[in-house]
Amino acid sequence: MGKALIIGCGGVASVAIHKCCQNSGVFEEICIASRTKSKCDALKEKLSGGKTKITTAQVDANNVDELTALINQVKPDVVLNLALPYQDLAIMEACLAAKVNYVDTANYEPEDTAKFEYSWQWAYRKKFEDAGITALLGSGFDPGVTGVFSAYAQKHYFDEINYIDILDCNAGDHHKAFATNFNPEINIREITQRGKYYEDGEWKDTDPLSVHKPLNYPNVGPRESYLMYHEELESLTKNFPTIKRARFWMTFGQEYLTHLRVIQNIGMARIDEVDYNGTKIVPLQFLKAVLPNPQDLGENYEGETSIGCRIRGIKDGKERTYYVYNNCSHQEAYKETGMQGVSYTTGVPAMIGAMMFFKGEWQRPGVNNVEEFNPDPFMEQLNKQGLPWHEVFDKDLEL
Repeated sequence: MGKALIIGCGGVASVAIHKCCQNSGVFEEICIASRTKSKCDALKEKLSGGKTKITTAQVDANNVDELTALINQVKPDVVLNLALPYQDLAIMEACLAAKVNYVDTANYEPEDTAKFEYSWQWAYRKKFEDAGITALLGSGFDPGVTGVFSAYAQKHYFDEINYIDILDCNAGDHHKAFATNFNPEINIREITQRGKYYEDGEWKDTDPLSVHKPLNYPNVGPRESYLMYHEELESLTKNFPTIKRARFWMTFGQEYLTHLRVIQNIGMARIDEVDYNGTKIVPLQFLKAVLPNPQDLGENYEGETSIGCRIRGIKDGKERTYYVYNNCSHQEAYKETGMQGVSYTTGVPAMIGAMMFFKGEWQRPGVNNVEEFNPDPFMEQLNKQGLPWHEVFDKDLEL
């Protein structure tokens, strides 16, 4: 159907590119671009022999002019941004300059401030409308699938949604003393910032990881779950105005939290520059360089993830509950793509988001979040592409 330019070559990108090649009738051509071209070349070699034509390129995703030149050279139908969140705005600017459609998985955050919100990207709405191109924000799992799950619930099972709790459990074991499942710098910044949730029309802050409770997860059992802020809460409360409360929960093991506490206490989570023997370094970036690479965790990773939405609202004047979720095996993900389940659960929806554009299902000039589109074709593809979902109706959701 068309050509995609994929920016990034980490674990998530590797999964997305594998899945693009499995869907060669949609992704006829892809160009993989990264700061390190050798990584792109290695992935191309691994996937050679299929029907999808693959090319590679080197690009600095912080450089708008360089990005624009590459887009104009490749002439893709869509740019799939699987780089770092710091680079979202540069890539969006380049897409505007080249008048090419845009898809990402996580919202923008400034490199010098551990804060993420959609305001910076939503500010581009009119520019994308005027250019006649589509920007699709947050087409990962959370954000991404969780928004599609919510839209599916609203469309099929509720007259109004009042309460949403997004639950993200990684019940896997990678057999490392301490490792993060995606980019360590982004992961640690996300977890160590203040928590936030929406209730009764306002946002309420909490100290980092201070609110927690045990919750039961399908096929996993009870796991201590911690309230955090996550970006889809911002878009869901905007797009579903009947929501009275929206929260996000994530599980962490005690060993992980102990290491994280030490990292913070000794200053290794700092994101400001320090002087080391006359050289300016950012402690968290140095820590990233010595921690295990998330791309290398898959081979010995056991267990599974369990991510979903627990929703309460009104249907035909009566209260009802609904739980929709996916469980993903780390080992099965590794067997298929060479990556662990966290990369898989983000990379597959990224590919599906681009597929929705190619198929004409999700096209609307402007800047859009996933829950603003028809959820049905996306939900259908989740089942086909390796992330089957399950539903539980009218049960006690513990929340």
